[in-house]
This record gives sequence, structure tokens and C-alpha cells, in this order.
Amino acid sequence: MKTRPLHDRVLLRRIEESQTVKGGIIIPDTAKEKPMEGEVVSVGPGKVMEDGKRSAMSVKAGDRVLFGKYAGTEIKIDDEEYVIMREEEILAVLVKGN
Repeated sequence: MKTRPLHDRVLLRRIEESQTVKGGIIIPDTAKEKPMEGEVVSVGPGKVMEDGKRSAMSVKAGDRVLFGKYAGTEIKIDDEEYVIMREEEILAVLVKGN
């Protein structure tokens, strides 16, 4: 099912970290913290400003982003877990390169 968030909301899929640390210790699921990194699945059209115009979104589908530990609302669509949040709750966009 395709989902398009409304206004300035963003739909994210959490990116899971690797399950083993450098020493080779496997961390059980119950002891792990939820990742604060995600991939943007879809974005809304933008926030409607007081003058009636829409502000452009700073992120787009496919972007890797960082967000706060307790940001957004967890939802389940077609047995897959997502996080939906306002664009302002995103802390940074991760950019590959130098």
C-alpha cells in the first residue's frame, strides 16, 4: 500500500544497526536501543504558511536522516514498522562523500 503523509510530515523506515560489536559480542534485541537513523520513504507536500503558500520540504524519498530518540509516532503498514514525524523533528540529513 502506498502512503503519502499530509502537510509537513515524513514517513521513515528505521535503519537497524549491526547486531554484533567489535569484540564479537551479540547484543540481544531486548537490550538494544531503537536506532535514531532512518530512510525517508515518502514526504508530504509541505507546510501551508500563513499567506497560503506551501513551504518546500528539505528532505525527499531515499534520504538517510537522523532524528531524536523519542521523535515521531510508530505505525505499522502491511506488517512493516515505520515512523511518521514532522519535518522539524529531523535533526540532520546524512550525506555521503568527503
